[in-house]
Amino acid sequence: MSRSRSRSMITDTFDALERRAPEERERDLMARLPQLVAHACSAPGWASILRGVDPAQVNSRAALAALPITRKADLKTLQRAAMPFGGLNASPVGQLSRVFMSPGPIFDPEGRGPDWWRFSRPMYAAGIRAGGLLQNCFSYHFTPAAFMVEGGAAKIGCAVIPAGVGQTEMQVHAIVELQPDTYVGTPSFLRIIIEKAREMNADISCIERALMGAEALPESLRSWFHNNGVAQVFQTYASADIGSVAYETASGGVLNPGMMLDEDVILEIVRPGSGVPVAPGDIGEVVVTLFNTDYPLIRFATGDMSAMLVDTAPSACGRTNARIRGWMGRADQTTKVRAMFVHPSQINNITRRHPEIVKARMVVSGSMANDVMTLRCEVDTPPAAEKAAAIALSIREVTKLRGEVEFVGRGALASDGVLIEDMRDYT
Repeated sequence: MSRSRSRSMITDTFDALERRAPEERERDLMARLPQLVAHACSAPGWASILRGVDPAQVNSRAALAALPITRKADLKTLQRAAMPFGGLNASPVGQLSRVFMSPGPIFDPEGRGPDWWRFSRPMYAAGIRAGGLLQNCFSYHFTPAAFMVEGGAAKIGCAVIPAGVGQTEMQVHAIVELQPDTYVGTPSFLRIIIEKAREMNADISCIERALMGAEALPESLRSWFHNNGVAQVFQTYASADIGSVAYETASGGVLNPGMMLDEDVILEIVRPGSGVPVAPGDIGEVVVTLFNTDYPLIRFATGDMSAMLVDTAPSACGRTNARIRGWMGRADQTTKVRAMFVHPSQINNITRRHPEIVKARMVVSGSMANDVMTLRCEVDTPPAAEKAAAIALSIREVTKLRGEVEFVGRGALASDGVLIEDMRDYT
């Protein structure tokens, strides 16, 4: 398939639902909402959270906004009380397809339906079509991103190279020999692959498009990919709890503003910590209500910040859903590093393992695709070198990521409650 042809094809829509009049979509979502709330209440966790709520009355955005918020940050506590999903699953564990474990740990289900994560829409919007071949470089280990891609690819009808992460030389060899037209994975890993291919003097120009997720994609890095032969670069916004939330679209090879919402979510932007919707266009926390029969979510606060696009022209791609500005940071201190969340509780865990640490702060620095984690540790006396190695090992064990260790004197860290500080350059 030529690049010019594939560019023209990405103006298509996946189905008629994406082209509905906004008023029709809103009527349909509100008509389905009472049934979703009633179904959610069949799960003991939701029955407790929504105690006293009449599902039939939850038929408008105002009624939805009156319901309690359930925060992603609360999942660990809820799940410990009722393993594995806090009673939020409407389908029994034995009827699911997979159970995933994210850092925390937080457990996430996958049901048995086709394209359960609804990933075919962002993939189709990126130009992935039946008969294509993509290299899936999301991890297949414990977390669901790779399986989101697998489900979307099966729905579209394209083949997948289950490459996962790591083994960079093999990644390059697979591209050279099998000639996939698409990379799907994190931005940082594609950059590593391209740099390795250059080092190996290998031609990987068959990769004409990339669909990125799990990390921020600054415009500087998008331009770097364009300058290094990847003509079409898209990002998608998804999570291990929800699946696809929103995704980029293009028309004639030009990106449309913002990120298009998925057809099976109701998205609110609320004032962090309150659950009260902000004014249209204001920045706030992303709250999602998800139409999923296995794992329904009602006003699920993601901890991510974004804003709705308002007063914009209709998207030239033909899709009519609302759009958000994309990921704009975190409402709490939880921070994503190399596609993995690092939680404040993990920093406390590391500190408890090493009593010589008076106070600690994880500083994430560098630029996108080159994240550096450094645990700054207040100590009374600089410890021996082997102590730094032991703390670094704890960082690896607790966060599943490598981190540096820096010792500072007592009082060097501010007493501001900050455990994770994001100092990365996003320009």
